[in-house]
Amino acid sequence: MADVQTASPLPPAPSAPGSPRKRRLWRPMLIMVAVVLVIVAIIAGVKFVQISALIAQSKAPLPAAVVTAMHVPFSEWQPSVSAVGSMKAVRGVDVTTEVGGIVRTLGFKPGQEVPAQALLVQLNADSDIAQLHSLEATADLAVIVLKRDKAQLAVNAVSQAQVDTDTADLKAKQAAAEQQRALVAKKTIRAPFAGRIGITSVNPGQYLNPGDKIATLQTFDPIYIDFTVPQTQLEAIAIGQPVAVTADGLSNQTFTGRVSTIDTQFDSTTRNVTVEATVENPRQSLVPGMFARAVVTSGTPQRYLTVPQTAVTYNPYGTTVFIATSAKNDKGEDVLTAQQTFIQTGPTRGDQVAILSGVKEGDLLITSGQMKLKNGSPVKVDNSAAPLNDPAPTPQEH
Repeated sequence: MADVQTASPLPPAPSAPGSPRKRRLWRPMLIMVAVVLVIVAIIAGVKFVQISALIAQSKAPLPAAVVTAMHVPFSEWQPSVSAVGSMKAVRGVDVTTEVGGIVRTLGFKPGQEVPAQALLVQLNADSDIAQLHSLEATADLAVIVLKRDKAQLAVNAVSQAQVDTDTADLKAKQAAAEQQRALVAKKTIRAPFAGRIGITSVNPGQYLNPGDKIATLQTFDPIYIDFTVPQTQLEAIAIGQPVAVTADGLSNQTFTGRVSTIDTQFDSTTRNVTVEATVENPRQSLVPGMFARAVVTSGTPQRYLTVPQTAVTYNPYGTTVFIATSAKNDKGEDVLTAQQTFIQTGPTRGDQVAILSGVKEGDLLITSGQMKLKNGSPVKVDNSAAPLNDPAPTPQEH
């Protein structure tokens, strides 16, 4: 029986172009691409709107910065030299005793004003006074002996040598009496000059050794102030110049005086020289040892353009200020704009600084708020909170 061979099945024929199957594969891809393009278009549109708004906003005028300003004036400046120093009594001593002894009485109260030669302390001097009386009696006897021998010498009853001996003996005994009298006087301690006596720790019955301090005696009116000035400022100091003195704790009080002495040498370490001024102190408010400030008036008054120190900006490349100038904006309206300019500053006093160049009288100078400015920035002046501009400021408490 003949073998029958089974024919193997043929592979499917490839799809022809444009067949339904191929169209089914391309359709999802086209839809996905279309969706992506739509999303990209939406994002691009949003960004375009945002960028257009930013561009429009950048073209809008900047809001005006609120600042304080003032027209620059001329002011009178009195040249002066300021320094700190200490008050010193014109006359002041620690009252002591030359001799020892027991205190019998005190003739003062601490803090009391005492006149010159007023009794301060009386030491017990009973034995010294008794010794003085004995020496005085001996000296009186020597006077009698000398007188008698002189009478006898007239009749040649004694020699001239005897009279000379009597004379020398009298002088020696009188000197001994004077020495004792001086010792007795030292037991009475008196004020060497008028002044105010300080606190004492001495009491009646207490024994004082020679040199023990009893109390401090000082004259307060007038009073000295000693202060130092650098070598560079010595030329501005001269004897007789007026001095204004203020001290902590004596608010709203200024004491006047004049330069009385300039030391003859400088301190080799600091190159400063000590200046002494005599100050009137009628109420004795200034006390020796007190810290005080002295301002010496020197030279003739000067005229400077004067502005608050807050108006000046100090930079490494120079010192600048901002001046508010009038200009027209795009709409033709007058507006104030800030213009930065370099200046040269002079001396300072209190809250103020002198300007030597860079501005002129009448310029509208910005005194605060300039940290947020640049050239051409529009500004609006509001002086409701203007900075201090006081040549002699005092601490403010609010």
